[in-house]
Amino acid sequence: MRTALSTLAVARPRDLAEALVLMRDGAGRPIPIAGGTDLLVYLNAGTQKGDRFVDLRSLAELRGIRAGTDRFTVGALTTFSEIREHAALARRFPALAAAAAEVGGRQIQNRATVGGNIANASPAADSTPALLALDAIVHVRSSDGARVIALDRLFRGYRDLTMRPDELITAVELPFAPERSVQFFRKVGTRRAQSISKVVMAGVLRLGRDGRVDHVRIALGSVAPVTLRARAAEASLAGIAPSPVASYRARAALMDDIAPIDDIRSDREYRRAVSGNVLEQFLRSADPRFARG
Repeated sequence: MRTALSTLAVARPRDLAEALVLMRDGAGRPIPIAGGTDLLVYLNAGTQKGDRFVDLRSLAELRGIRAGTDRFTVGALTTFSEIREHAALARRFPALAAAAAEVGGRQIQNRATVGGNIANASPAADSTPALLALDAIVHVRSSDGARVIALDRLFRGYRDLTMRPDELITAVELPFAPERSVQFFRKVGTRRAQSISKVVMAGVLRLGRDGRVDHVRIALGSVAPVTLRARAAEASLAGIAPSPVASYRARAALMDDIAPIDDIRSDREYRRAVSGNVLEQFLRSADPRFARG
């Protein structure tokens, strides 16, 4: 049954400091609202838990994309439209720009935010594999102060984060990927666009001067309770020269990294097969010598 909007209590802070006080002192652990794209679905379905909210959308402190000498900082309320349309960011992080273009349709991209996509902690989120592969760092803040968390330490379980209830994500920091590295993003869904992923993968790979892999990141969504780094597959590639054998071994190692389930969108065996196929596609895009005959 649809939730009546008249039953909700929504606080609208004027600045971040006020928002943090509301998160600390608000009755019943208020829920922060960013773009609200998932919230509106839950309210319409009558499945939203909690009726007290803190609306962050007017907080200028949480918006904007800032370039530094060796990294970009993206405000938590930055929308995916803003990410995909920021030319300098897209040049540095094509995997993230590609992920931003896959987040629903244009209407969703105009509202959905990078901070909200992270905080929602869905294993099927489109942006988090790209952010993981890019070694993203998350800035969080409460009335007690600020701290930073590597994204790969943020996801504790299904829709569960290692954040306190009174903390807010304020920004995402993206160190520049290594020079000469290749970035990759692929989402596999029922349709070409506006679908929830069956498998999503992002990767970054660089060959050193000796022709061997000296930097590799592989991250996946929709194959475990959380978005994850494929550390066994990464380890199998580290220090290895591109070859069909290296690709085969990485694919085998990847099966130890993932734990897909059967659900309404797909089944585990399909997800395992597709994950391996997409990994091979990533490796071939980085260097054709990974191709198997």
